[in-house]
Order: sequence, then C-alpha cells, then structure tokens
Amino acid sequence: MRETYDAIVIGTGITGGWAAKELCENGLKTLVLERGRMVKHIEDYPTMNLDPWDMKLRGEVTEKEKSRQFKQARTAYIMKEPTHHWFVDDIDHPYNEKKSFNWMRGYHVGGRSITWGKQSYRLSDLDFEANMKDGHGVDWPIRYKDIAPWYSYVEKYIGVSGEALGLPQLPDSVFEPPMELNCVEKHLKEEMAKNHNRVLTIGRAAHITGNIPHEGRAKCQFRNRCSRGCPYGGYFSSNASTLPAAERTGNMTLRPHSIAYEIIYDADLRKATGVKIIDSETKEKLEFKADIIFCCASAMASASILLQSKSDRFPNGLGNDSGELGHNIMDHHLGAGASGKIDGFEDFYFKGRRPNGIYIPRFRNLGDSTSKNKNFLRGYGYQGGAGRKGIYEHVAELGYGAEFKEKILEPGQWSMGLGGFGECLPYHENKMTLDYDKLDQWGLPTITFDAEWKENEYAMRKDMTIQAADMLEKAGFKDVNIFDNPQAPGVGIHEMGTARMGRDPKTSVLNKNNQIHDVPNVYVTDGACMTSSGCQNPSLTYMALTARAANHAVKHFKALK
Repeated sequence: MRETYDAIVIGTGITGGWAAKELCENGLKTLVLERGRMVKHIEDYPTMNLDPWDMKLRGEVTEKEKSRQFKQARTAYIMKEPTHHWFVDDIDHPYNEKKSFNWMRGYHVGGRSITWGKQSYRLSDLDFEANMKDGHGVDWPIRYKDIAPWYSYVEKYIGVSGEALGLPQLPDSVFEPPMELNCVEKHLKEEMAKNHNRVLTIGRAAHITGNIPHEGRAKCQFRNRCSRGCPYGGYFSSNASTLPAAERTGNMTLRPHSIAYEIIYDADLRKATGVKIIDSETKEKLEFKADIIFCCASAMASASILLQSKSDRFPNGLGNDSGELGHNIMDHHLGAGASGKIDGFEDFYFKGRRPNGIYIPRFRNLGDSTSKNKNFLRGYGYQGGAGRKGIYEHVAELGYGAEFKEKILEPGQWSMGLGGFGECLPYHENKMTLDYDKLDQWGLPTITFDAEWKENEYAMRKDMTIQAADMLEKAGFKDVNIFDNPQAPGVGIHEMGTARMGRDPKTSVLNKNNQIHDVPNVYVTDGACMTSSGCQNPSLTYMALTARAANHAVKHFKALK
C-alpha cells in the first residue's frame, strides 16, 4: 500500500462516504480509513432476509451478548438479533461517564449509515440564526442560502421521499414521491389543521420511491428491515451508494481495521501532513501522508482524534486554541409525548411495512407572538404513527382450534403515538475529555463524558407532553396517556457540537468551510461541526456540509498544484 495520497478521509459513515465520493470523483487519490471491519454491500448483511422463525431465539439475544453490550443496550432496538452485530462490544470498546451518557457506536465500513433512521430534514435560518438571537452558543458562520444548493445536491443523489409544505421553519427538499399516511394519521392531520392550525406530514425519509435511476440502487420494497442492511439499496447508506461511487473512480483506497489516533502537524509548513493509525488486528503503528484530511469519524471520535493530536503549536489538541474542542455536546432529547386509542376505522387496515412514520414540524418559538412560549427557548417536532396493535398472539393459553384461527386474524384497535424531538442548547460545560489513566487495548486514552439535560430541555418536555395529549384529545382519541422518559444524552444518537463552526477562532474550532481555523487543510464535517442542533434529524445537514467542504477542498488543492 502506498504511503502518500492526495487526501485522507477518517471514517466511512454518512459523512465519510460523502467525502470519499466527492474527493475521488474530482480526481484525488484518496485513502479512506475505517477503524472497524469490512462490510460489503449485500454479501455482508447476514440477517437481511431472516424471519423470526429463522433465528435461534426468535430475534432476541443471549444473556452473554447482553452482558457485553450493556451500554449499547440502553437503546432498546439495538439489542435484537437482527441488528446487535452492527454495534460495538462495550467490554472491548469502553468509555467513562461522570454523568450518564449513551454512546451508541458501529465500528465497521458504513458505520451507522447502515442503521440510521433515514429521517432527512433541512435546517432553516430559524436554526442558523438562533444562537445569535438568543445569546446561547456562538453564531453560525453560515446561513441557509450558503448550504441550500448543497442540500439540493445531496437530496437528488440520495433520494428523499416526502411532501412539500412551504414552511419557512422547515424548507422543502428535492423530493421523491411521498409515502402514504394511513387513515388514522390522515384523520389526525385534518383535525390538527382545524383545531390547532398545525401541520402533520409523512416523514421525509432517504428512501427511493420514484422512477429516477439511482446507480446500483432499487426502489424501497417496504420490508421495514432497513437496519439489517438493505440488499436493494432502497434506503441510503454509504455501503450501497457513496462508497461504491468512490470505488468506481479507481481513486479510492479503503483500509479497514485502521484506528486513526493522531493527525500530524508540521509547524514549519503550518499545516497537517498526514495521519497516524494503529492496525486494530496487528497493533502495528503506521503513518500515511496527504495534502487534505477529512475528519468524519463521528462527533466524539473526531474530537478524540483532534484532542490526541498534540504538538508544540497545539499543546491542547489540534486546532484547540479556543479551548472549545470537546465541549458543547448536544443531542436531541426525546421520549416525551402522548398516545391514545380511537374508535371507528375498523373497516380499514394498511398494506406493507412502511419504513417511515409521521412528522409534525416545529410550531413553538417561530418568531411571532402566537407561537412564543415563555417557558423555554427554541422548539421541537414530533415523530410517530398510527397502527392496529394487539393482533391475537400465538400463545397456547389464549386459545385453540376454530376460535384461535378466527382470533389470530383479527387486528386490534387503532392507536396513535406522538413522540417529541427537542432541541438541546449548546452548553460549554457539556463536554468530553480524554482519560490517559484508563487506556484501551490499543494503548489509547478512553473518553469520559460529562453532559446532562438542563432546565430549558425539561421545560420543553412538559410542553411536548401537554401539546401531544391536547392534539390527540381534540381529534377524538380516548385513553390518552402522556409519557416522559428523559433518559440521558446520547439516546437520540444525534451527538454533535464538539468541534463547532464559528466566526471567531477564539470561540470556535472550525470556519465557515469546516476547516480548522489555523490548520486549513483539515476539515471536520461530521456532527462535531454543529454550532447548534435544531430539532430536526441532522444527518442531511452533515451530508450537505460534507459535499460543500469537499468541493471547497478540491478547488484549494487544485489551485496549489
């Protein structure tokens, strides 16, 4: 393997795949590093076609497996036989907590792009201007107009199904045909518009639903087995899309089992010159050189690499003149809302397994008097859906013979659930640090988390439950129950903010192009770069920022040649 490249990309998830694609398609010889194992599209998805009866424990995992993934298990859907192999072993990959933090990780080619929820929403200037207007955090160095063309560029490539709404707080995307709401969801949509002047729409999901060709990918088959790995490539992942695109150029070298732990800085040249890695299998240390480096390892991992990259010029970590590296951890707080049942609609059912739910866009603190809530800043949206639960189970005690055969075909009552996704403010004291007294098996420092929800988030959660219940009750739902399970940061799996963008090098790590202020050939485009979180799922923004930054890097690189 060669030692010198035009560019190095650290990470193969949502952003690493995009960086690889853009750099390679623009002619740069690019080394792509992944700390975990190789996963090839289709052939390395072991559970993609399994039914419950094909699995030893009908989809459950063994007690031994649970004991080795005791932190990953805090997000319940992970600990199922079809998906748990996509998440790390907590014994082999430890981290520390001053306060509880749920760090869900996937160490393999494709990372969490295999298991993400595909919800794809643009931020608006309501989000990009929020810090400046209310004084929390620092001002974003960009506005919506700067990223809008890159949202469109990414959306056309990945395929985002959804419905145009014309809402300023949730800009419309370039859409594939929307998936269909079921009858109860349509009912709630109509009642919400009438009773609250609020909008309910189908989720905006990175699934191909139209007839526009996407190379190597087919339409969504409505199997709802996305997180196992989709053999059709119906939903977007690095494995099905961006990494194959990079590979087709002949310019990509993909190296799995490569733990990047330091970016090398040359004080004389005033730039980074390469990356140090440890081979995770042999524990051999290697160095690779490049003119451009993209840090796309995930918010926490990228911050860890930068913090470990110490030199005389940067004694506290590469680009950490501001002292903000590792600080300002954000996630979306969820688990607050309401559910209820509704009579009628018994003669309706739904077809297929729609891999998507509903979305209710933010309606709080939009800048006008009617939406203002004096109890908290920023806002939240809802996700959820309706269905007919309670189909008679295959349990011996519940019936035999003709009665059993009849009951097993009877769907239960319609019910609806609404769960809030709320914005977290950027608090400097929410942070991660490195513990050099607790090393991992490769001799690298482990991460310690010290982050928590605060008064603003808890005040917002109260409104989430009250409004969800009110919307359901006014739409005729009964037995409405509110729920509020805050859990700890990280459970939203939208961690971000540890190397934020900003206008001033004294208060931020990155500039408007995602470059480290004083090391301009190093770009950070994963969740670490976020200056505020909005309440929308952030992956679409990560992808747009990555495509934008990669094209900036290409222009800069070619200008120097």
